[in-house]
Amino acid sequence: MTDTLEQRTDPPSGKSSPGRDLLALARNTWRGLTSMRTALILLFLLALAALPGAFLPQRTPSPQAVRDFFTRNPTLAPLLDRVGLFDIFGTPWFSAIYLLLFISLIGCLVPRTWEQIRGLRARTVAVPRNLSRLPHHAASDDDRTPDEVVAAARSRLRGWKVDVREELGGVRTVSAEKGALREVGNVVFHMSLLALLAGIAVGKLFGYEGNVIVMADGSEFCNSGILAYDTFRPGLRVDGTNLAPFCLDVDRFTAQYRPDGAADSFAADVRYSDSAALADGTPPVPTTIAVNDPLRLDGERVYLLGHGYAPQFTVTFPGGEQRTLATQWEPVDQRTFLSQGATKFDRPGVTDEAERRRTQIAITGLFAPTSSGGSVVTSTYPALTAPEVAADVYQGDLGLDSGRGQSIFAIDQSMVDQGRLTRVVRENLVPGQTIALPDGTQIRFDSVKEWVNLQVSHDPAQDAVLVAAVALLVGITLSLTVKRRRIWVRATPASPSTTDRRSLVQVGGLARTDQAGYGEEFERLRDDLLRPRHGGS
Repeated sequence: MTDTLEQRTDPPSGKSSPGRDLLALARNTWRGLTSMRTALILLFLLALAALPGAFLPQRTPSPQAVRDFFTRNPTLAPLLDRVGLFDIFGTPWFSAIYLLLFISLIGCLVPRTWEQIRGLRARTVAVPRNLSRLPHHAASDDDRTPDEVVAAARSRLRGWKVDVREELGGVRTVSAEKGALREVGNVVFHMSLLALLAGIAVGKLFGYEGNVIVMADGSEFCNSGILAYDTFRPGLRVDGTNLAPFCLDVDRFTAQYRPDGAADSFAADVRYSDSAALADGTPPVPTTIAVNDPLRLDGERVYLLGHGYAPQFTVTFPGGEQRTLATQWEPVDQRTFLSQGATKFDRPGVTDEAERRRTQIAITGLFAPTSSGGSVVTSTYPALTAPEVAADVYQGDLGLDSGRGQSIFAIDQSMVDQGRLTRVVRENLVPGQTIALPDGTQIRFDSVKEWVNLQVSHDPAQDAVLVAAVALLVGITLSLTVKRRRIWVRATPASPSTTDRRSLVQVGGLARTDQAGYGEEFERLRDDLLRPRHGGS
């Protein structure tokens, strides 16, 4: 009795160990992650997470729009920025959803693809025992033998996947199926979606985008390194040291506007040299870059994103020294291209550092390509028909050597607040007019140049993404338009006699997809497959 009790109190031999529990947890987690339900939930979450990107400006394509949003919403914008809503596609939580969806799709699609391949190679389903239970069925006596019925059915069902079988008593059957491309399209759609996500991921890792403003007066830009760009957004695996070299010269910018000021077309005439031309010394090739018509070379795409104006000023200092400078000004009204900016000058030939800082000049204000006239300058049309600038001239220390970053479109307001930079003149100018500062400095508004904003994009997976997108459309089209259906034919001899050619022919059909139209198709097939015996019904 004691031995029996001792045996009952021993731990069972099948008790799970921590290692087995961990393995079971990992297995169950993998099964849950790779289920189709989880994949659909993650796809919904990805679409939901990307939704703010459609309503809020994003830093990657439009940093200026983000700055404008901060200006209009000083309280709300910092809160949204804390959770990354101005850079949705670069946030860790969006990347986590993206990665989980990627893994889930792989876990779902690989076994399903093998299953689909096996299904395509497998024989069609055998004829059900009772065809009269199917939603579509018919039967009739026939003058032909079962072999003749089967031969006629195979001929009529050309293009279907057909299997012929024999049953006891000389019974011959035909199993036919059509519409397997529906499942193929479904698999192609999901595999293409997976390839699309993979292509986008490769682009984020090894691609880059850079923006640069180039004067449309023959100025040159070369893709020699990240310092050539105004802004540069590298992929996670890009350090900017191995960019494909090319150069282009922007000769002219042309814009066409409608009478209401709406833009009709933008185009920039450029000359470019790719890496081969730079190595061989071949002359640049002329071409035109337009909106949605980029320049493609060396795996790069050069887009024309925008344009603007750069007022040109000549400053003549009291000692007779001159400096001429045209700096791009930033459009503040995209409808009329009213622009703001700051053109900054250092007095040449000054070796004393304190003296140089006291004599720096900045011309700020508003520029109107088509001025409304009057004391308050505003623009009425985006084309350059009646240019005028409302100039505020500041003199003193611009703070260029302070070590802090400074916008090219504005002066350092802290220098004004400290009294180190003072406004000395405010006046409206048209091209050719000159204003004089109290110390005898002359400032002439010479003319207006145009500049273009170019974006250079490199995406090594762009061709793969295009192929995946096309395959995705093909797959979803097949999945939505192709109907899966089956039809079975059973030909039973009317009697065991070898001289009696009559047969009882039964036909049954089943639509595997819930779509209308199979009833009419079955009726046509039934009429072709059944040949009633003469004098019969």
